[in-house]
Amino acid sequence: MKKLLLIVLATLSLLALELPTTIKTTIQAVNKDGIQLSKSVQKGMSGIVVHEYGNGLSAITYSVISQGGNKALLKPYNILSHKKLPNIKTEAKKGDIVIFGNYYNNALLIAPNGRSYREITQSIKRSWIHPDTYAMHLINNDEIHLTPDNIKAFAQNAQVGLVLIATRDSIVALDPISGAVLSKNPITLNNQNAQSPFYARFEQIDTDIFSSSDTKEFEEYYKGIERLIK
Repeated sequence: MKKLLLIVLATLSLLALELPTTIKTTIQAVNKDGIQLSKSVQKGMSGIVVHEYGNGLSAITYSVISQGGNKALLKPYNILSHKKLPNIKTEAKKGDIVIFGNYYNNALLIAPNGRSYREITQSIKRSWIHPDTYAMHLINNDEIHLTPDNIKAFAQNAQVGLVLIATRDSIVALDPISGAVLSKNPITLNNQNAQSPFYARFEQIDTDIFSSSDTKEFEEYYKGIERLIK
């Protein structure tokens, strides 16, 4: 009974997590340092600029990263870039729509083991990208370490908006495009034993994936993820 109560409490705690949500705003002004927005947006949130051309036509013209408050930086939009597709040359203008967290419903969870993975993904409503997909990305690109750069590259390719990382005592929400930690929610998982290198079903991944060198010395999960959320 006590064990069941602990599981129920952990599930309720997971359901109460405060995760970043999509924010829609507009450009109020454009300057050499970026853009000013019609509302305040948390620093580190990434998103897109949408320009309306009229007659029901619109297009994404830029990526954007919030600098906090009502300021944001414009970046080239290259999520769906292809050499055979024309580049949109429309300048950002006052009145353009800005959507932060446009892909935040698509999430990748990095968890220490299968039980923790199931516990979290079954309690939080998101479109979950399985870590096997990320593992395959690493294999295909001859990567042996989890880094902010390969997380960003994978997120751009798979349209992942949030990366949730389970630590010993919290779940951290990371924006993979900006690399910013957006929230950190205290949580106690029922099973904290780590499966190396991280929860995935691929055996081909080298066990030094969290290591900062190629010495083949495996750093345990909870130490390895510190570099991702520092």
